[in-house]
Formats: sequence, structure tokens, C-alpha cells
Amino acid sequence: MFFKHKQRYTVYTYGAEVLKKPASFIDDIDDDVRQIAVDMLQTMKVFSGVGLAGPQVGISKRIVALDIPAEYASKATTPGEVMLLPRMPMVVINPEIIGYSDEKSTAEEGCLSVPELFAPVERPMFVQFRALTIDGELIECECGGLLARCLQHELDHLDGTLYVDRLTPEEYSVIEPKLKRLLKNGRKNDFKKDIMK
Repeated sequence: MFFKHKQRYTVYTYGAEVLKKPASFIDDIDDDVRQIAVDMLQTMKVFSGVGLAGPQVGISKRIVALDIPAEYASKATTPGEVMLLPRMPMVVINPEIIGYSDEKSTAEEGCLSVPELFAPVERPMFVQFRALTIDGELIECECGGLLARCLQHELDHLDGTLYVDRLTPEEYSVIEPKLKRLLKNGRKNDFKKDIMK
């Protein structure tokens, strides 16, 4: 006889202290880190996210899960998209952006940690990205498209920055009342899902 148990998945939301704290570097990709990676991939899947950073699940470490939808692979134009999109979903360790393009674009962003709010964010169109995979492989490549935007968004989380911190004063004022409500509700607002396993 098999007994099912309930697995709870939580994403910390706006106002949580862990989201404002810079995450620490990972010195060793050990079994604990590999388990964190598995848990983050599952959490991202449960919440239908395209990216998830360690602080969003209460882990102040420089680890990011990515899952750019497969249809973007056919639109890949940069070496990083060609290399990384077919490998999705994936987890990267100690990711960093070591260069930004002067060209910028504005697109609407949302975030699991700022539920049900969307706003336009200007970001560089291309980035030079470097990280370790969960297997310890060093990757370094130029990325564009949704991948570049997702990387910038998730790496911001590792430095204690949310996309709402990058809004123009005008755009911020539009969503400020809802952000205040999120702040007031605090941990009651954290995204939680229980899955029977």
C-alpha cells in the first residue's frame, strides 16, 4: 500500500526580508546544492515560472533555475540562446553578467514574488553571461531575447533587487497601491501550493 503525502511549495513575496538581502556565493556544488536545484526546478514547474532565484524560495545563495519555453529556441539569434535554450530546464550556479549592450528594450515583466502585477521594465537587449551548471561546467556566452531579460531579472534577485525597483516613478506610482497591500499582508501573501505525491 502506498501513502500519498502533501508537498508544500512556497515562493516568498514582496516585503520578505530574504528578497532584499544579497545572496552568498556557492563554494562547492555538493549534494545539498544539487537537492536545492531539484527543489527549485520543481517549485518553478508548480508555479509555471520561467525563472526562479534562490532568495525567492528562502535560500540566500547564488543559484537560479531557468525554464524558457521551447518555442523560443526556434527564434534564437545569439550564441547563448542557441547553446542554452535546448538545455531547458536548467540550474546555474554563481551566475554573473559580465557585459551589457548599449541597445535597450522595454518589455512587460512579472514576478512570482510580486504576484499578479506587471509593469514595463527597460533593460539591455544583450548580455554577456557566465555561470557554472549544476554539473560544474563553466559556460560563458552572449545572450539575447527572453533569455537575456530573464537572466537580468533573476540575477537582480541575487542582489536584493526586484523588477519594481527598476520602474520609472510614473510606472511605480501605477502599481504602488497594490505593492502597499502586498507589504501589509506580509507572509500571508506568499505563494503556496500543496501537491499530493
